[in-house]
Amino acid sequence: MSANGETPKARKSLILNAFVEMCSGHQSPGLWRHPDDESHRFNDVDHWIELAKLLESAKFHGIFIADVLGGYDVYKGPRNLDPAIISGAQWPVNEPLAVVPAMAAATENIGFGVTVATTYEQPYHLARRLSTVDHLTKGRLGWNIVTGYLDSAARNLGHTQQPQHDDRYAIAEEYVRVTYKLWESSWRDDAVVLDKERGIYTDPSRVRQINHQGKYFTVPGPHICQPSPQRTPLILQAGTSKSGKAFAAQHAEAIFVAGHSPSVVKNNIAEIREMAKTQFGRDPQSIKFLALFCPVLGRTEEEAREKFHYYRSLGSIDGALALFGGWTGIDLNKYDDDQELRHVESNAIRSAVEGWSKATPEVPKWTKNTVGHHITVGGLGTSAYGTPAQIADIMEKWVEEADVDGFNLAYAIKPGSFKDIVELLVPELRRRGLFWDDYAVKKGTYRENFYGKKGQSGPLPEHPAAKYRWKAGVDAADHQIPEN
Repeated sequence: MSANGETPKARKSLILNAFVEMCSGHQSPGLWRHPDDESHRFNDVDHWIELAKLLESAKFHGIFIADVLGGYDVYKGPRNLDPAIISGAQWPVNEPLAVVPAMAAATENIGFGVTVATTYEQPYHLARRLSTVDHLTKGRLGWNIVTGYLDSAARNLGHTQQPQHDDRYAIAEEYVRVTYKLWESSWRDDAVVLDKERGIYTDPSRVRQINHQGKYFTVPGPHICQPSPQRTPLILQAGTSKSGKAFAAQHAEAIFVAGHSPSVVKNNIAEIREMAKTQFGRDPQSIKFLALFCPVLGRTEEEAREKFHYYRSLGSIDGALALFGGWTGIDLNKYDDDQELRHVESNAIRSAVEGWSKATPEVPKWTKNTVGHHITVGGLGTSAYGTPAQIADIMEKWVEEADVDGFNLAYAIKPGSFKDIVELLVPELRRRGLFWDDYAVKKGTYRENFYGKKGQSGPLPEHPAAKYRWKAGVDAADHQIPEN
């Protein structure tokens, strides 16, 4: 008990994911020029197997693979891909789900979160692809549900532009309900009987149509795959708009947040937790918030500082501004090189600059080049350099001030940044009691190790997907498929 009579809060055991994409550089455009960077090997399956084995050796919870379906063509636009193409700013980029089974075959415990958009693919088809990979990984799959944000993707997938923001979330809401019905309601847990005596592979009385008819989708079903180890993959999400928060509060098991200081994301986290509790009846602490963080580590502060400044010197300003344009829809090219961005007409830019200036007050003037320079290591998340103790202090500050539960750790160079995390940072976190020594459930599902609960392969009881589960021994007449 503390001096003021209050019981101190128990320290959280952090959830750690590696944050990557099937491209070169990802959040650090231009750093493929570093002599030790191997992110250009993203086409090589051995590169991904090596990464998975390295991260599992340190007991990382998961590898989160981001994705986009189009190029970043806002900067120096419109529809100008040249800055992204030249700098390699998330271009070229491969489909992420394909590499997961190879990584899973080389490991036993680490999970794999994969980004797939709901706007451009039918739920019946995606449910099959995700179930297949959940089977092949023995239940170690997570689905990061996104609605998309690039008009370049929409134009290549049958649209003139993206649907409106709130419409995309309305589509996503119905979409995820369809997948719950397919995964959880169309097959009973024990539908596959493999009865050799009677010659019955699957009992037809334990498989049924879902007969979904909604505003956006008509899916009679049933699901074409038998139940996978998790049935519903671990649900991940990243929306912080009004619609995004409502969607996340209802469905997300993990939420990714990005900001240059804890104060930037603190209110969003508190709001989503409260919404989950009061509007959707969920335990707010069951939703785990993971902050984007790109640490640059050294055995001394001087070594870390030199690394960081060398990384910055290699970063591509045009590549960074191309990413910024895609992320925000803002083309900074229309501003002069020395123009102070605090005074421009865009509220979005002024707000971003205010956040950066509070986090890094040593920057005297924010221009488009300053912004680009800032993004070259770690993107729009927080970046920091220091010794393992200094970096661990920063992570503790995020936990204490923003109530995050863990981190999506981005890289400056790959695999070098992750090797530094494994060799330098993880031992320091363990010394402080902030990270586990081993997986809670050996050879468990992603969800079991995410929550540290053996047997928790499916969503928690208060999660909306749980009410869709058709359990073993229950007749179809005794389990109605929920309408919503």
